Amino acid sequence: MSAIKKIGFIGLGVMGEPMCRNLAQKCGVPVVACDIDPEPLRRVAAHGVAGADVPAIMRDCDVVFLSLPSGEVVDRIVRADDGLLAGARDGQIVIDLSTSPVDTTRQLAADFATRGVAFLDAPVARTRAAAEAGTLSVMVGGDAATFESVRPLIATFASEITLCGPVGSGQVVKILNNMVLFETVVALSEARAIARRSGVDPQVLLDTLSRGSADSFALRNHGLKAILPGDFPEKAFPVQYARKDLRYALLLAEQTGVQAFGARNVDHWFEAALQRGDGNRYWPVVSRAIDAEPETSSSVDTP
Repeated sequence: MSAIKKIGFIGLGVMGEPMCRNLAQKCGVPVVACDIDPEPLRRVAAHGVAGADVPAIMRDCDVVFLSLPSGEVVDRIVRADDGLLAGARDGQIVIDLSTSPVDTTRQLAADFATRGVAFLDAPVARTRAAAEAGTLSVMVGGDAATFESVRPLIATFASEITLCGPVGSGQVVKILNNMVLFETVVALSEARAIARRSGVDPQVLLDTLSRGSADSFALRNHGLKAILPGDFPEKAFPVQYARKDLRYALLLAEQTGVQAFGARNVDHWFEAALQRGDGNRYWPVVSRAIDAEPETSSSVDTP
């Protein structure tokens, strides 16, 4: 990393703030950050991170990380009059940690290449707690040599780092990771509702499943730690963000000619959760919609 003199980090949200903090604490290179909210900027300042705007980051930084709510936001910030493309210079590396549509990612990479900038998609998986601990899983798409040059930086906030293929491949794998996770949590929620209505304690059900072939990361984390105790805080990955990721999966399924009925079922329950006013709550709150009284859940058309 000797050629990297300064790093920029744009987006200090639920995942971005702890990633930026870990990066600043461990990488040995000055880090500057940008966010529309002054509070996370104030918190990371305690760890040596200075504030900067996007033009200054593009002027001064050799590597720039993005951690933003959606691919649409990424595209808007990149293409703004004072955005990343406007300030891009030869030899820079831009790394998108956000979950973005595959076609958007590939077009951005092509546009940055015309400016001599290497672009990696590197969406992250696991929880806010994993981001705090520096144990995220990161799925990377891009050139192998560029990936190796920044792998030590990614390792400051991730314990699992996988090069999935060329640009866009990281997004494909992340989007499908989330699709499978969402479908699994919906299945657990359906099983919990059926068990409860059949007179079986949901605690007994999930504990027993965790010791059998139905065991999973989703069961042990989302099932036992969120669905069972009914813990769905607002300052966590909410339904509205999860549905955005699911819509990327449904788009990818459409583009590849796959029906993806399981993903459509998840979308049905996300819509039900939104109609119940739970859009800002931690996304396993869909379990409440699944176990709602029939007249409450029937207002949403079945898939």
